[in-house]
Amino acid sequence: MTKKALVIPTLPAPAGPYSQVVEAGGFVYTAGFGPQDPQTGAVPEGIAAQTEQVLNNLQTALEAVGLSLDDVVKTTVHLEHLARDFADYNRVYEQRFSKPYPVRTTVGSTLANILVEIDAVAVKP
Repeated sequence: MTKKALVIPTLPAPAGPYSQVVEAGGFVYTAGFGPQDPQTGAVPEGIAAQTEQVLNNLQTALEAVGLSLDDVVKTTVHLEHLARDFADYNRVYEQRFSKPYPVRTTVGSTLANILVEIDAVAVKP
């Protein structure tokens, strides 16, 4: 199996030795994206704004390989404050994804000065 790995210059640089996107076997796997603005590195305030920016970053990564959020089949979501922030994050998430929604795992995690991180698996048509 061949795989193609990408680091996308219009996204925040990886914080370690990893690719942002890997294509393999008809699937596209993304790294976990945080809410950093690609141009400024700024992190917006609040879970709704951070979720919106994370999904913008995820969308940019998918567009780099000719896909969109509609091609996502699975997401894994990490929330710093699961109980407190779930409803507001979920509202934004529901607005950005179309039915049928991807399968999803949402967990509480200790994150580095952010409230949300999301990675995805998408399928190439």
